[in-house]
Amino acid sequence: MLDRISLILVIIGALNWGSIGLFRFDIVGWLFGGQGAIISRIIYTLVALAGIWCISLLFRENEVLASDEQ
Repeated sequence: MLDRISLILVIIGALNWGSIGLFRFDIVGWLFGGQGAIISRIIYTLVALAGIWCISLLFRENEVLASDEQ
């Protein structure tokens, strides 16, 4: 479950960085009151922590759960 939440947050971060790179538009900042707003800073921090967590996905063995096979 933590892997999926982290992956969702990383995707949100990637889309936000893409919009900044392509359009100079910060979606998170726009939605939550600017880059300096506390909620924006919390979201940026959560995305960063999720990215750090996802690094562990690179070093894990491929695991197939019995529930995924059905």
